[in-house]
Amino acid sequence: VVDAAQKTKMPDGIFSMIQTASIETATHLVQHPLIKAVGFTGSLKAGRSIYDAAAKREEPIPVYAEMGSTNPVFILPEMMQQKGNDIAKTLAASNVLSTGQFCTNPGIIVAHSSTAAEDFKNTFADCIAENAGDAMLTSAIFSTYQNNIKKLSERNDVQLIRKGIKTEKQNAVAPYMFTASVNSFVENMEFHEEVFGPSSLHIVANNKDEFMKIAESLQGQLTITIWATEKDLNDHRDLINYLELKAGRIIMNGVPTGVEVTHAMMHGGPYPATTDSKFTSVGSTAIYRFTRPVCYQNFDDKFLPEELQDSNPLNILRMINGEFSKSKIE
Repeated sequence: VVDAAQKTKMPDGIFSMIQTASIETATHLVQHPLIKAVGFTGSLKAGRSIYDAAAKREEPIPVYAEMGSTNPVFILPEMMQQKGNDIAKTLAASNVLSTGQFCTNPGIIVAHSSTAAEDFKNTFADCIAENAGDAMLTSAIFSTYQNNIKKLSERNDVQLIRKGIKTEKQNAVAPYMFTASVNSFVENMEFHEEVFGPSSLHIVANNKDEFMKIAESLQGQLTITIWATEKDLNDHRDLINYLELKAGRIIMNGVPTGVEVTHAMMHGGPYPATTDSKFTSVGSTAIYRFTRPVCYQNFDDKFLPEELQDSNPLNILRMINGEFSKSKIE
């Protein structure tokens, strides 16, 4: 990063990094009067601590915190019937990718009760059983994952379907696959908390109403994925429309892992996925988190910033009377 900053002639000190083992350093940093905005990726606990600290300042500042997501996947009936086994392999690979250490890791998988759904579950379980988990990024992430798996394993309303292979590497973990009933999932918010790592919770619905019941119980998400045929989409229009309210990015017949840096990317979502659902932390529009509009009214041209002068001395693309143009203003 330092090399890139020097190559592009950025000021010295444009990038710096402080490594600590506690939240206190971050909360102290965001209270400094020279800090005017904060971007954050991490846990809900840490994100809320930073957000609350910034709000308590004499001059409150915006905090764009990305705080995790379970990234639910809905597999609709006809698509399950046609491609269930292939989808199981694809989703299992996505779930264990990089030991599940993606903020878009598919953690909740919802299917409609059927023979095809049972085959899907068995195929997914086989993929998990064959996977050897790798090391987590830090010992703290490792410990949190282990604690979350322990809590799920000890619940009476959760069934462990399959466990993967745990290696002897330091901080290595095994993938886990659990299942729970629709009612248990809807009634217990513990199921809606992100398990950061290669873990998945599978919910089997009996009808369209239960699909909607699950959707309504969801908190804000970074992503929601839908696997569906054209018929499925026509049969579940209410579900599709409702899911738009729950996520920043909706994926059709794909996996949520992987975030492209594009103009159209939306890597954000309703709380608690992020603290401000209007903004993305990935993609070209992410820069708007750190900009503040200023209007210059009735200024002589020579006193305007060069970007706004009639002659356009920087030859940049500008919006003039609602239209983008590089032309000069005569």
